[in-house]
Amino acid sequence: MPPRLPAELHMNSIFLRIYGGMLAALVLVALLGVGTLQLVNEVRSDQYREGLARGTFRLMADNLLGMSEVERRRALAVWSRLLGIPLRLQELDEVQLEAGERKRLQRGHVLVQQTGPHSAWVYGLLNEQQPLLLTGEIRQVSEQLARATNYLLIDELVRYPADEQPQRLAELKEAKQFGFDLRLVRLEEAELDVDQRRRIDEGDTVMALGRGGDSIHVLSGVVDTPWVLEIGPLYQMNPYPPQLLVLICALGLSLIGLIVYLLVRSLEQRLRALEGAATRIASGRLDARVPATGNDSVGRLANSFNAMAEHLQTSLSTQRELVRAVSHELRTPVARLRFGLEMIADAEDEVSRRKYMDGMDSDIQDLDKLVDEMLTYARLEQGSPALNFQPVELRSLIDQVIEELAPLSSSVRIERGAVLSVQADTSCWVEAEPRYLHRALQNLVSNAMRYAEKRVLISCQVGYKRCRIDVEDDGPGVPEEAWERLFSPFLRLDDSRTRASGGHGLGLSIVRRIIYWHGGRAQINRSESLGGARFSLVWPRCQGEEEGSGGDRDQT
Repeated sequence: MPPRLPAELHMNSIFLRIYGGMLAALVLVALLGVGTLQLVNEVRSDQYREGLARGTFRLMADNLLGMSEVERRRALAVWSRLLGIPLRLQELDEVQLEAGERKRLQRGHVLVQQTGPHSAWVYGLLNEQQPLLLTGEIRQVSEQLARATNYLLIDELVRYPADEQPQRLAELKEAKQFGFDLRLVRLEEAELDVDQRRRIDEGDTVMALGRGGDSIHVLSGVVDTPWVLEIGPLYQMNPYPPQLLVLICALGLSLIGLIVYLLVRSLEQRLRALEGAATRIASGRLDARVPATGNDSVGRLANSFNAMAEHLQTSLSTQRELVRAVSHELRTPVARLRFGLEMIADAEDEVSRRKYMDGMDSDIQDLDKLVDEMLTYARLEQGSPALNFQPVELRSLIDQVIEELAPLSSSVRIERGAVLSVQADTSCWVEAEPRYLHRALQNLVSNAMRYAEKRVLISCQVGYKRCRIDVEDDGPGVPEEAWERLFSPFLRLDDSRTRASGGHGLGLSIVRRIIYWHGGRAQINRSESLGGARFSLVWPRCQGEEEGSGGDRDQT
């Protein structure tokens, strides 16, 4: 037999597995988060480059539409020098693009394809009638890109009067969807130092840092106007650092671990209380119970444990009472047998010996009946017996019991009373175990005959869902305060139903267990017609339908 580990070690291993599983899941989530962060940074980088190049490339594409072939080559050369990147026109079919990318270009988008950590090819379609692509490789924010954008915008604005230029710039900003802000300001309103103002007056392009130092503004004067074209702020593409995600994951793991620990600690304490109660019950303290709090699985387990402990305590108490009662019941007939043997030895004639032998035979029959009742009760009490439910006709069953028991007493008349049935042919067919139901009815009638003065009346009713058998007698009846106790094993009352009437006190207990396994209940009342006791058996007419009004299944 393997050595038993301490209970606390078992408990810790369970919760260590829980913690380990949670930690593994959280580490997996952290790894997925790192991968997601990388993907998000790539998408943000593509969007950043597209927003940076979108307006400029659309503006160049619109200008190229109205040019001849020679003018296009000249313009591409000038723009390439301004941007610091080679620009060229290609046929759409010459470029290897996926179907989704072609659709994006045809919808007017600027396509950005990543080519390196800090570079990407940019494609802009002139229009659907001319399937030419303006292509160029663009890098992060550069002075060349800003200068080229300023050059193209100013070249477009100078075609309009000075007072119309702000409106035209707003139209260009909305139409070309620049990824940065554009505005026209007067030179004196621009946030520039003296040297920067001088350079703009001389026609130069000025790049100024923003207030926070994390952005730039590009400013160029518009020729023969009071306007200064300001582009910006332009921000560098800053990917989310992996260190930030690691820090967030570490803090998240710590917080989740703390919360899980607090939750599991409470669960562990409740399970330890359950374990302690089980240990106390195993040591013989059957009154140990567990505080049943909450409606979760542990709370339901505690309720089930308490119900099991209650049933165990009741069963053991019943068994102790049964052993004591059996010992008491066996003592009397055994003493009479011993007395009979002694008297036979001292008998002087055959008549005396025969008398004592008949008495001993009666005691043996009494013992045999007691053993039979004890075996039947134990079989019914220890669990669900093998019940073979069959159709039983109650009228025939009542007649059979009357025929069997009527000859046993000449002073008591057994009668069949009212038979009521909802069945069309007035028959009383029900589902029951014939042997056990016969035994239950036989016990009830025998009990009634024992206390009746002259009459015992048996009646039955069969309804749509339930059926009922009533056994009444004209005896002294049973005090109301003893009605429930009357079905306890080996109980016999000492007043109206005296011990002189015989019996062992198991008959009614057997009746109760039989009707219990039929899904019904046994009850006692006062007989209104005969004045004595009325015992009733009520159970479902068809097995499988639970008795609905306080059935005996709730009792042990």
